[in-house]
Amino acid sequence: MTRPDPQSRHIALVVDDNPESLGMVASALEENGMTVLVARDGASAIDLTRRVQPDVILMDAVMPRMDGFETCRRLKAPPDPTPAPIIFMTGLTEHEYILRGLESGGVDYIKKPVVVEELIARLTIHVMNSKLIQSARNALDTSGRSVLAVDRAGHLIWGSPNAIALASAQGDLIGPEGTAHSTLRAWLTTLPNMPISQITPLQFQSLVLHFVGATSSGELLIKLQSGSGESNEAALARSFELTDREAEVLFWLTRGKTNRDIGQILSLSARTVNKHLEQVFQKMGVDNRTSAAVLADRVLNSE
Repeated sequence: MTRPDPQSRHIALVVDDNPESLGMVASALEENGMTVLVARDGASAIDLTRRVQPDVILMDAVMPRMDGFETCRRLKAPPDPTPAPIIFMTGLTEHEYILRGLESGGVDYIKKPVVVEELIARLTIHVMNSKLIQSARNALDTSGRSVLAVDRAGHLIWGSPNAIALASAQGDLIGPEGTAHSTLRAWLTTLPNMPISQITPLQFQSLVLHFVGATSSGELLIKLQSGSGESNEAALARSFELTDREAEVLFWLTRGKTNRDIGQILSLSARTVNKHLEQVFQKMGVDNRTSAAVLADRVLNSE
């Protein structure tokens, strides 16, 4: 078998108190080109992930002292949850145990005794999906967008790496159990009742939180910024010497709105919007909507 470059090998952490099962799974993974780390109990697994970040974790559900469910819950707990997908290996096939594994943060389960071909197939899919998700979140940071996703009750679902770092620096913005500070939770309750254009950013200590929108699955996306709380429109007006109305028109242009859309949002005629855009283009030194949107986005993402 051709071995992949060690630098490109995925890292798997296998957690199992049974030496025979541990050895069998570890050998199978190594034969399929993975670097394997092993832990005999939950505490050792948690300690190991603090030093080395695996790409996937295979977790025995039943272990002495700390079982796999509790270990998984701790590994996935904020403020620094492991991004690695956790797959349970268990002989417990009752629905309540499967549900318990998913509720603790696992993504899948494999029945014991383990069938190697099934294990490799499922593991490969979950590693690929995890890498895609992590790449997307890192891309948010690269583009200057530090974003947290929370549910309507204020529980953290996920966050881009920089957003997690910013939130952690504020101490109690997101608590140890992944629950938002009461100030943030109160702000979240107002979001469903207001159009995005009317939502005031939340100032929390040295951070400013902007509501970006909601996903189809109901996640609320919150953009984090360090700063004084200057609005998007104010930042655009300052950067390009625009009037307040011109800045509002430009802001909605960056959101992909047509002249008609902008007119409806700001209670203006499409003709008036076009007149404002003519002034905006002249002040920005551009001659089309795309160029104006690109320059404006750079300002907004650097704030």
